[in-house]
Amino acid sequence: MALTREQIAQRAAQEIEDGYYVNLGIGIPTLVANYIPADKQVILQSENGLLGIGPFPTEDQLDAECINAGKETITMIPGASVFNSAESFSMIRGGHIDLAILGGMEVSEQGDLANWMIPGKMVKGMGGAMDLVHGAKRVIVIMDHCNKQGQPKILRTCSLPLTGKGVVNRIITDRSVMDVTDKGLVLIEVVPGYTVQDILDCTEAELIISDKLINNQ
Repeated sequence: MALTREQIAQRAAQEIEDGYYVNLGIGIPTLVANYIPADKQVILQSENGLLGIGPFPTEDQLDAECINAGKETITMIPGASVFNSAESFSMIRGGHIDLAILGGMEVSEQGDLANWMIPGKMVKGMGGAMDLVHGAKRVIVIMDHCNKQGQPKILRTCSLPLTGKGVVNRIITDRSVMDVTDKGLVLIEVVPGYTVQDILDCTEAELIISDKLINNQ
């Protein structure tokens, strides 16, 4: 019943509007590049210094020197630009990124995000996430609803080191879609095959059910 990684990416791609400058985080977010509608002009930005990322390369397109911030091989669209990473972070910190789609380990009901490290485990570094959550105009987190042990990842309070406080606008998981609002965390979509109660049962955070979902139950 749960969405696959590709299906989560497809749902996230619906959030991208024509003319947007978008940064895709490491993991599931990188798959979003494959599902951007052809009729939308979207420029994908990477913090390692690239503006104009295309879809994942086919085998005959592979170029080991053309990578994103997660060291994954990529393609570049016509007119793409390569530059110093300092310029890339200036774009992010200057508020020029319309949307950041990031992965998440934990998200709280206040929109706090933890997505860069687990204490005691080796990590490559925080990357650009801390800059993106504060510099992008809108932040969407896409992830599995529960971890590998079946424990909720949407919590009242994050237990892992934070990437940012109150920075998430929308959460898209393999089971639901939620918005972070001033009134709390609002459940707005449930993946077919699940019920509202199913989502309540696998979410630690307190949820407000949207009127649309209540009327459809």
